[in-house]
Amino acid sequence: MSERLQPGDVAPAFTLPDADGNEVSLSDHKGRKVIVYFYPAALTPGCTKQACDFTDNLDLLAGAGYDVIGVSPDKPEKLAKFREKESLKVTLVGDPDKTVLEAYGAFGEKKLYGKVVTGVIRSTIIVDEEGKVERALYNVKATGHVAKIIKDLGI
Repeated sequence: MSERLQPGDVAPAFTLPDADGNEVSLSDHKGRKVIVYFYPAALTPGCTKQACDFTDNLDLLAGAGYDVIGVSPDKPEKLAKFREKESLKVTLVGDPDKTVLEAYGAFGEKKLYGKVVTGVIRSTIIVDEEGKVERALYNVKATGHVAKIIKDLGI
């Protein structure tokens, strides 16, 4: 199981393909705060709700100085279908090798319907302008999570 990040840790650098196959790096966002959220799979109900909530609040978050990047183990083609089907505006990147998921502590054992399984742990890491972890939230719920982030950040 990967180590969970703590506030003050340096956020692991990453470069991953987006829905169009273009590379997106955390370092591209230096000087802005970034909400990096990890979700199990595109085109599933909970992940769709979360992505739609981030999309609906993207302007509010951007106005407060936050960029949003969603990370899943999906390939760019599936991310493109997800974006088109749900009219998503949030940046989605794929991590099929799960190296970034593991580096952020967002992959490992979790309980699913009472069973212990290994998979993506729905998580949100808020990275500050300097690339350090400001908040690390693990095992978050898909529904209501974005509203909670906005409230907790005082936006």
